[in-house]
Formats: sequence, structure tokens, C-alpha cells
Amino acid sequence: MKLDFIPLDKLVVSKANMRYGRKAPDVSDILPTVRSRGVIQPVIVRPNCAPEGYEIVAGSRRFHAAKIVAEERRLAGDTTPEPMPCAILDDGDDAAAIEASMIENMARLDPDEVTQWENFTRLVREGRKVGDIAATFGLPDLIVKRVLALGNLLPAIRDLYRKERIDAATVRHLTMASKSQQKAWLALADDENAYLPTGHQLKSWLFGGQSIPVKHALFDVEASGLATIADLFGEDRYVADADAFWTAQNAEIEARRAAYVEQGWADAIIVPPSEHFSTWEYEKAGKRKGGRVYIDVRATGEVIVHEGYVSGKEARRIAKAEGSENGTGQKAARPEVTSTMQTYVDLHRHAAVRAALTGHPAVALRLMVAHAIGGSHLWRVSPEPQSTRNDEVRDSLDNSRAEADFDERRRAVLAVLGFSAEEPTVTGGNGDDYGVAGIFQRLLDLPDTVVMEVIAIVMGETLASGSAAVEAVGVEIGVDMARCWQADDAFFELIRDREVLTRIVAEVAGETVASANAGEKTKTLKRIVRDHLDGTNGRDRRENWVPRWMAFPPAAYTARGGVGTVAAHAKAQAAREIERLRPSDDEPDPTAPGAAMVPPDPDDEADRLAA
Repeated sequence: MKLDFIPLDKLVVSKANMRYGRKAPDVSDILPTVRSRGVIQPVIVRPNCAPEGYEIVAGSRRFHAAKIVAEERRLAGDTTPEPMPCAILDDGDDAAAIEASMIENMARLDPDEVTQWENFTRLVREGRKVGDIAATFGLPDLIVKRVLALGNLLPAIRDLYRKERIDAATVRHLTMASKSQQKAWLALADDENAYLPTGHQLKSWLFGGQSIPVKHALFDVEASGLATIADLFGEDRYVADADAFWTAQNAEIEARRAAYVEQGWADAIIVPPSEHFSTWEYEKAGKRKGGRVYIDVRATGEVIVHEGYVSGKEARRIAKAEGSENGTGQKAARPEVTSTMQTYVDLHRHAAVRAALTGHPAVALRLMVAHAIGGSHLWRVSPEPQSTRNDEVRDSLDNSRAEADFDERRRAVLAVLGFSAEEPTVTGGNGDDYGVAGIFQRLLDLPDTVVMEVIAIVMGETLASGSAAVEAVGVEIGVDMARCWQADDAFFELIRDREVLTRIVAEVAGETVASANAGEKTKTLKRIVRDHLDGTNGRDRRENWVPRWMAFPPAAYTARGGVGTVAAHAKAQAAREIERLRPSDDEPDPTAPGAAMVPPDPDDEADRLAA
């Protein structure tokens, strides 16, 4: 490499430069310095095919700033622009040129990961290995692998990531998706009315609700032929077929259980995913003291083995037996119940408990709430994600009075249950730490009024947005939207229908004002509505106004309005009407004397009447 001064007309930006092919860069920050002192730091160039020509591989912004200054001086009468100070690379080394450009630019302004991927990929094509790239840029190998993994994504997804419309966690999970899954996900992203899974919810979507890491397998996954999906960032692999995994995993668990018994342990007990082994409820005990092995199986596929434990009651009995009262010092015998007999006992006890539970609805209510909060392998309750791709809509919701009120009550319920106040939700995950049984015991200690408050939060978190259930509850309770909502910028930004706006003007300002402004632009109509709601610009203030769609019950402004909340309300009303018309048990069906009437399915009838 050598230094030289080269005229501007002999320089072009190289294709190896990471900023090549884009619009002219912003040079406003360096332009004053270049005007006053010229280009001080040499740009990096190499010879190109033009006679005495060179291409810039690092220093594009300085080059563009120098051209602007040269043009300014030419217009002022100075026709001899200063040459550029240049460090000249050897000809033909594309990889070195790319590296020089990236090092130069990354030292000033970190490029986004998609740009890094584009340039790292070019280095790989030039023969650079992951280790070489990592050493050149002072990055861990894993970071380079993560960037290169973006190549598995469709260009449209990479573009969303570049524009920061999706986060790193979502991109990471999408690298495990097939091309068809990526296309299906993009279709959801393009549908404003569809639920778009992101983050950890995306992983559940990809794996059909259950994602099991290969690292939790007790068997040889490769030898089993079980299909797996790799995280292309190089950190995790997941099982493609959860049912096949559990078939192999359960067989290995049973084999290990039998091996522990053969080794002389009093018993080996499998703790299913629906339960939780709490070490504080047990005490350590060796084989000679009747210690058991507990094989704790988690819903994630993980298996944790606890060797040598007995219950607290058994530990006290053993300690007493070893004392002076009636200790024999004999080796503890194996339990009299085999695993098959234990299954027999468990099933019959289960049948008896659920039959008896029908006579104790208060206990059943608390048990149901515990399952809704903690979950089990038979329960799957998910909080409403309240998803939206519109940042203004998200900000509007986060700042609403209703969300603040609900969050305050949610934190109170978290405190009552003994959970951290920083938990994002009451439902959907606390069972991993506390267990359904633990939550159930807490609920048994609470009075009915407090349990009802817990239920209200659980139901609020899991109530589906936009559903007929929202309409039915809102009408039943008599929700007054004016108490928890006011028109904000996001609301006005989303109204773009002139006919609707004219009707809204008529509501807040009167028919005379609406008629007089019927031909105005939507911007003017919005201003009229804002002025009346705020009482500004000489207009009378209109308080407690709520658009028809948001009220309970909702209504439309035009004949085109029979969708969304209006349709959901119609479905809820249809279900209410069906229930009103349903004959009671002691009323004969007038259409079929002497025969019991089979009631219509409410959902089918609701759909028909709503239509």
C-alpha cells in the first residue's frame, strides 16, 4: 500500500464498497470540515480498468463531500479542485477491498445486520471462512454465523428486519422456518385483520404449539431418524414431530425408571408434566433408608432426576425408627406397590375425586382458576396478545385509561397470588414456577370475593379481542366507553372516509355544519371535529363523545358498516335471542308434542341470524 494524491475525476466508488449502489450518502456532518480544511484522512483505493483510474473501496462519504466542495468552488470561479489523498491497495484483491470498506465504515457507523450479511456473504464467495471474518472484524464466530444465517430468509423478511419492523427474536425463529412457512408468515403480515405471531409466540406457531429442544432428548436423536429443525444461528435444534419425540422419550424414561429399581432404590417414580416435584416437600434419604428416585418430566421435554428422596412424613418416621423407641436397624424393604398397581390406584382415585368434585363447585372453581393460571399438559390458556403493526395504535392503547386501570388491578392480583409484580401477565407461564397445586392451595386460602377478582383478571387477559364475547359482556355490564376513551391522534389518522367523517361532524357539530362543509377535504372535517371535542377556535365543546363503532351496543355510520364490531354485536345478540327462545326443561316443544326438543347449536344459529 502506498500514499498518493489523485484528481477527483480519476476516482469512482468501487462495487466492493459497502455503500455502493445506494443514493448519495448524507455528508452534512463532515461537509463544513471539508470546506475549511479539505480531506485530511486518505481514502482507500485500488486501480481499475480505466486509464490511470482508481476505485474507492473505503471513503465514499469523504469523496462525495469533496465533489460538493469542488462544484461550489467551480461556480465561484476556482477551476482547480484539490486532489484526494489516497492509500492505494494492490490490484485484484476483492476480499481485501471488501474488508477495508467494512472496517472503515463499521468504525464510524455500525451498519444494520442485513448490510453486514450482504458484505459477509461477498467475503465468503471470495474464499474467506467464518473464522477469518471473525478475526478480521474482532467479532465472535457466533456473531458472524448469526449474520450469515440471514441468508436463509426471504428478501421481504430481511427488508422488514432492515426497517426494524420485526425484532431480532422474530428473525431468529424465522431462520428455522421453511420457505413455505416464511411465505405463510408474510401473508399474515400483509393481512391487517390477521394475528401475526412474533417472538416466542412465533416459535409455537412454527411447531404447532409445542417446541421441544433436541438437547432434552434422552435417546439418540440421530439414530432414531427423528426429523429436526436447526436454529441457523447455531444455538438450538428443535424436534419437528412432538408426538414421535414423546413416544421415544417416554420409552427411555420407563427404561431408566426400571434401571433405578434394579439398582436397589426403593422405587423410581415418574412425575408427569402436569405435576411438579418440589424439593422442599422432601428430604434426602439413601438406598438403605428407603430413598426413592423421582424422575421429573417437564412439558418442554426436559427430564430432571432427583435421586434419594422421601417425603417429610416418611423422613420423620425413619428418624423415629432409628431412635431408641422402636428402631430395628433393618434395611428398608421395597414398597409393596408396583408401578402398574400404582397406575391402577391413581386412575381409581382420579375417578373418585372428579365424581366428588361435582358436589363442591367452590373447590372446582378454584382448581379451574389454578389451571388457567398455571396450565398443564391438558390445558393451554394464552393471554390475548393485543397485537398491532401500527406503532401509533400501540401507543394509543398503552396510554389509555382502561389499560392503566386493568394493569393496576392485575398487579394487585399478582401480589395476592404471591407472584412478582413485574410479571407481564397472570396467565401463561406462572405454573412453571409455582405449579397448579401450589396456586390451588393459595386460592383455597382466599375468600370468594378475592377469587372472583382473580377470575376477572384471568378472563380479561384471555378474552379474545374483536370477538362476539366482548360485545356480549360489554352490553351485559353496560360499559361506558366515554369514561375510558378519548379521541387521540391515532384515531384521527385512521379515519379516511369522507362520508363517515361527514356523519361524525353532524354528531359533534350538528347537521347544519355538516351540510355546509360536505365538500371540504377530510383534513378540514377532522379539524372541525377536533375543535368541537376540545372546545377550541370558537366552537362549542362536545363532551363524552364516542364514535358509534366503539359504543356498547355499536352501530354503523353508513350502509357499508356491517363488519367488525357491528357484526360481532349482531352475533352476540343472535345468541342472546336463541337463548331467550329456547324452551325450558319443563316446557314441551309445541312443534313436536310429547317429544323432547333438541336445542339448536347457538353458534350455528348466531351465524345464521347475524348474516
